[in-house]
Amino acid sequence: MKIALFGSTGRIGKRILTEALARGHQVTAIVRDAAHANSKAPNLEFKTGDVLKPESIAAATKGSDVVISAYGPGAGDAAQIVTAAKSLLEGVGINQPMRLIVLGGAGSLEVAPGLQLVDTPDFPAHKKTALSHREALGVILNSPFNWTFVSPPFDLFDGTRTESYRVGTDQLLVDQDGKSRISVEDYAKAVIDEVEKPQFLRQRFTVGY
Repeated sequence: MKIALFGSTGRIGKRILTEALARGHQVTAIVRDAAHANSKAPNLEFKTGDVLKPESIAAATKGSDVVISAYGPGAGDAAQIVTAAKSLLEGVGINQPMRLIVLGGAGSLEVAPGLQLVDTPDFPAHKKTALSHREALGVILNSPFNWTFVSPPFDLFDGTRTESYRVGTDQLLVDQDGKSRISVEDYAKAVIDEVEKPQFLRQRFTVGY
């Protein structure tokens, strides 16, 4: 498939890029300045684009089958997560038919009926980012085309690709020890699995061990 990827230089995006290329997909990594990108990997090209500008998104993703956003503002303004979601919907909407997969946060997952993780008393310091991811999900829910929102478990750690994980929808997944976790490598596998065999069109899903 032809995959356009935002955030390919980030911690999660790098794993998704590796996973997609390993399976033989054609990937267009959309970066701030393609002139400075350096890779001779087969089936990989770079294009300049800005995830915060719809017209730039439309131009960079034209001809793709799937657009994946692993965008994160880093130490920047968490509100840009919402801006990016709105821009992606508008930009990808111009190029329909095309699928959009947005990687979000775990904060909007339920830990009890009606109680989301981000609203629990002990939620950690990155609450602004979690709230922005939740708002972005609310924006994407209103999209008229095929979208998928992917929430990770609470702990997304650097590890190995075990190829074994469980899938859920709106509830936080925990393992037999009560921990919500998955390696970044298995998270990337789950994303590309969804690209190849869609299970959650116009839905949110989550994964975990």
